[in-house]
Amino acid sequence: MAANQLEDVVQRWRTTEDFKPEDHELFLNAGHTCIAQGDSTQLLDFIKEEANQHIVRSMGCGLLPALVNEVLRKDRSPANSQAIINQLVQTCNVKELLDILIQQVEDTDPNAIADSIIVLMPLIQSVLLRMSESKAHGLALALDSLQKQISKLPVPYSHKQEQEDVYGLCRCCTAVLTFVQPFVQEVKNQDTNLVATKLRAALLKFCMKSLREPLLQVQMDREANIIENSPLWNFATEIMAILAVIQESLPKILFYHPLRGKEDTFSEKDACLLNESRACMAYLLFVQLIAIEVFPVVFSPVFVLRCNMEYINLLLSRKDESWILKGLDLYVKSLERVTDCSLPVELLELKSFHEVPKNLITIMIDCPIQHLRGKSLVVFQLFIEKLNGEAKHTFCRRIMKTSHHAGVESIIIKNIKNQVEHCRKSAYEDSWFEGAPLISLLRDTIILPQGHETDLLNGMDRVMVSLNLLRYLLIQERKNSTGIWTDLCHIAESYTKLLRVCLSMAKSYYGTELKRLQEDKKIKAKEFKEASGKRLVQSLIVKTEKLGNMPWETQDKVLQCALVTYDLMESLVVRIEEIIEDSQK
Repeated sequence: MAANQLEDVVQRWRTTEDFKPEDHELFLNAGHTCIAQGDSTQLLDFIKEEANQHIVRSMGCGLLPALVNEVLRKDRSPANSQAIINQLVQTCNVKELLDILIQQVEDTDPNAIADSIIVLMPLIQSVLLRMSESKAHGLALALDSLQKQISKLPVPYSHKQEQEDVYGLCRCCTAVLTFVQPFVQEVKNQDTNLVATKLRAALLKFCMKSLREPLLQVQMDREANIIENSPLWNFATEIMAILAVIQESLPKILFYHPLRGKEDTFSEKDACLLNESRACMAYLLFVQLIAIEVFPVVFSPVFVLRCNMEYINLLLSRKDESWILKGLDLYVKSLERVTDCSLPVELLELKSFHEVPKNLITIMIDCPIQHLRGKSLVVFQLFIEKLNGEAKHTFCRRIMKTSHHAGVESIIIKNIKNQVEHCRKSAYEDSWFEGAPLISLLRDTIILPQGHETDLLNGMDRVMVSLNLLRYLLIQERKNSTGIWTDLCHIAESYTKLLRVCLSMAKSYYGTELKRLQEDKKIKAKEFKEASGKRLVQSLIVKTEKLGNMPWETQDKVLQCALVTYDLMESLVVRIEEIIEDSQK
């Protein structure tokens, strides 16, 4: 359209409030042409002119997507485009503006998420601040869209990655805190009116989602994060502070789950994720001590542990290093405040107290990350130390029946020995590890699970600690009788008799295998010495490949070690038999 014709159209628009679809199309075409040609100065002048304000108010919203894209371009100055956007945001219909801007957020280029939403957040904030009764609903929609995009950004794993912030997650977290501040302040200043109540609900939902994504994936170290001024640490701190400002009680959220009844605030899908948010909150509160100063001190350590076990179980059940590490740290901090030997047996009947040890054992056995395996073992032992005598007795019996792993079973047997030793060496009395209860536990513990078919090599840990426990008990009982000698001898004799059968079979098998291996080596050495010519060498190589995956030296070492282990077991069996025989003379 010629310039004079466009001027005639503009003059007509200035005299009417009734704009037709073709007027909207013409306006957008003209505006997009100016933007595409880089002639944003002329467009800015038109939009700022007082006589055109009703035109802009009715038809200006449609220019926003193109203007935002222009601002995001790196090859042009965004000043005029930004000025136009600011003018439109203050002039156009707020509902239309919000719909367009939220759609812009949802349509963000996956390769430019951070840059896009950082540009869009101040605009959405300006629009929301112009709204009144619908502000809270608009805020909820905007935060939902923004958090969906932010959740797509990779979480930095190290401090170096956090400082580099290649994907922009840290910038986005900082920007979204700035975005919500006016609404947090409004709730703080006017916490009794209806709008503030609805804003509080939207902000609560934002905080709970932020705890799950990204904070549940963030690696944290309180001292290092404070010194290095970590953006993600600051984000976690501010999220917990917002919860306090909007008057959400941390104990109620963590321990009494009030959010489950707020159907207007959380959808069914959101409710399924709330426990993950609470788990992160518990971690920030009790491990990183964020907002601990506003947490009441009236709750007993046992009550806090009991409540946190649900979150610990959730964290440990995920095969994710960040989650497992948070679960282990939360478990340690929850246990450290509990007095040793104080947790009652009734707690073991709770589902979480049954599931958490199972998850710990799974990590100890199957986790490929060494430091997590090591830490889970330390926490497992710490938990046992916090149980009282009856609970220890029950826990040991349960694990021996359910773990089906020699290494774990050996830990339990060592704890039984330590508990008996503690009772005998100090004034501390625990009837659960002496007399009839001890004998009952030993009958379920000092056994070979598969009878004469027990694999002694794989079960070596359990067998060795079982023999050591028997030897220790027999020596102690002979020195200072507690009335269990007869039962103890019966257990020892039954165990060693069956163990001797297993040892005889195992030593015979491994001895035969070692002899066969040594003979094979002699034959191959002879063949190699007599071989001549390329063809025979090639044949020898093929034949060597058929021996299996394990090299000869490794096979020999394994067999030799097995036989040494069996000799050690046999020496302990002999010592136990000697103790019993000596006492009968």
